[in-house]
Amino acid sequence: MSNTQAQSHHPSLLAIILPGILIAATGVGAGDLATASFAGSQLGLAILWAVVVGSVFKLILTEGLARWQLATGQSLLEGLAQRLGPVFAWLFLPYLLLWSFFVGSALMSACGVTLHAMFPVFEDAGQAKIVFGIVSSLLGLIMVLLGGFKLFEKIMAFCIAIMFGVVLVTAAILWPGTSEVLRGLSIPTIPDAQGKGISWTIALIGGVGGTLTILCYGYWIREKGRNTVDHIRTCRIDLTTAYALTALFGLAMVIIGSTLEIEGKGAGLLVSLADTLQQPLGETGRWLFLIGAFGAVFSSLLGVWQAVPYLFADIFRLFFSKNQHDLVDTKAWPYRAYLFALAIVPMLGLMVSFKQIQQFYGIVGAAFLPLLAIALLIMNSRRDCLGEHANRWPSHALLSATLIFFAGMGWMKWSG
Repeated sequence: MSNTQAQSHHPSLLAIILPGILIAATGVGAGDLATASFAGSQLGLAILWAVVVGSVFKLILTEGLARWQLATGQSLLEGLAQRLGPVFAWLFLPYLLLWSFFVGSALMSACGVTLHAMFPVFEDAGQAKIVFGIVSSLLGLIMVLLGGFKLFEKIMAFCIAIMFGVVLVTAAILWPGTSEVLRGLSIPTIPDAQGKGISWTIALIGGVGGTLTILCYGYWIREKGRNTVDHIRTCRIDLTTAYALTALFGLAMVIIGSTLEIEGKGAGLLVSLADTLQQPLGETGRWLFLIGAFGAVFSSLLGVWQAVPYLFADIFRLFFSKNQHDLVDTKAWPYRAYLFALAIVPMLGLMVSFKQIQQFYGIVGAAFLPLLAIALLIMNSRRDCLGEHANRWPSHALLSATLIFFAGMGWMKWSG
């Protein structure tokens, strides 16, 4: 057996966990930085447990999606399209368009504000957000077009390494004490439950990791050649690692926020937080944190730009193309047209305040998670499709708990 063949049968640990790292890097963005640090500032360490709960929920959903795909050979979108017919396309496409606009605008705004904090070359912060946001979007577009999946993997791994390294070191420097951290992890309590405590705790649980980007994991594992039930265990290792990293990142941000008095929301909070960190960490610490923050928001932008066009191209292939049995072609016009639209149309949202864009994104994103839980409860219970890999009672219980929680979260957002 040649060395190349041997390596293909014995992939490295990085090769195993890389799709999960892409999920972590894409899911952790400005919203996670802002929500976790502001929740920590408002409620302290008592809500550390909520970060772990949020990560477990997302792990359950993504594992169910991967299990369906590996057991049936279909993406979840293919399975739903086959079951529901054209009605699925007309329900999913409007949602995808709304989500793409608000998330694209939010990511451009976050990159723009963070770059302005690093390079204050404009007197007007609003103008800086627009210019830097447009530049970030076009840079992401060029990287996806020219580099393909392999370059995308390398850049994302680099961004997430910077992001996690800086945030974890910052949390270690500001460490509040092991006993306090362990207490916040082990005792589920919600400070200020009669005030804003419940809202911030729900936002923290819902904000850990991604929303619609969970669906993109299925395309990334196809790029890595995972296409049989033999890869289910690999995906579980991969996803457990990814969401453990996501939880660790969220815990670090809550710890950082709990030690500081900070104000603001969204991307503006990143600048405020960096300025506040300048006192205990110095100018070097402020710069390092901003570099880590930019790594977080730009890796999210790059991940969304690369992955979300897969979803549109898949829907187009299933309902509007004659080549329904082919996999998504990233060089074909449906993928590339949506990529260009995603990188350009949401620039209109740069004229709107980041707070408003983030609010719309939160509402649109929260609506997706209970729908995904319902889909996995139904589709993964089909023994005629999945056989021994169909949902068992632990999966039913965990998916039901996820559905109940996120449905409650969505109801509170709408009613509140």
